[in-house]
Amino acid sequence: MWIGVLLYTGGFVFGLAHVSRARKHSRAALFGIVLTGFVAQTIGLYLRGIVSGSCPLGNRFEIVQFTVWSLILLYMAVGPVFRMSLLGFFSAGLAAFLGILSLVVPQWDGPRNPHIFGINIWIELHAALAIFSYGVFGILALTCAMYLLQNYSLKRKKTKGLFPFLPSIIQLDQMILRLLMTGVGLLTFSLIMGSFYWLQNLGSVNWPKLAVTIAIWFAYLLVAFLRLRKNVVAHTLAWTCILLFVVALASIWPVASGGKIAMPSNEAISG
Repeated sequence: MWIGVLLYTGGFVFGLAHVSRARKHSRAALFGIVLTGFVAQTIGLYLRGIVSGSCPLGNRFEIVQFTVWSLILLYMAVGPVFRMSLLGFFSAGLAAFLGILSLVVPQWDGPRNPHIFGINIWIELHAALAIFSYGVFGILALTCAMYLLQNYSLKRKKTKGLFPFLPSIIQLDQMILRLLMTGVGLLTFSLIMGSFYWLQNLGSVNWPKLAVTIAIWFAYLLVAFLRLRKNVVAHTLAWTCILLFVVALASIWPVASGGKIAMPSNEAISG
């Protein structure tokens, strides 16, 4: 985990050093640094999953790390395709910040129950998809930040620093819409998958945790609806998505505090 976070930090410093001198950094070099960090973090998450016997989402530390992992995976899928070199710089910075924060707060890596999702693989997949959607919302927030910077540079006619390397306003607006719809779609699918189990076993539902997740989903769904109707656009949409991601991160506390999924009895399993 530490190796991954340190490499993300190195990628951010690498990009910052070039941007601060108004020089375009090597997209391949930054991608290579971040990719190496991603591999190290993947190994760390895999080993924790082996120890716990389930997807590593058992406490705040693991949820934050999984969110970072999702964010970096999405950058590697989206950044090179759309030639958004600065997205790697911003992604590495956010990954470094969240990763270091999760590692230096010992209380976040508190005790976790083994097999927290019981024996139901659909609940485990539901949780993984829900947190993965938070990674999408993280990339969305970074793209919105780039949109606000580009909008500022155009209004103030800024041509130095990182401004010349930002994608166009049109490209960023298109990416914001696609990421918003993708994140909402993933979180919707996650909730649908979970509902099949919850409706059969209402006693296993952690209602506060579910209420927080549904509130986050509804907020993003409403923003997506308003964006499609063009009621919320431009800088208003960008600021809204950034603030919503901050709220989504804060929701990790009640989400992580959700207890262990109720295990079926031996009679139920054998029957």
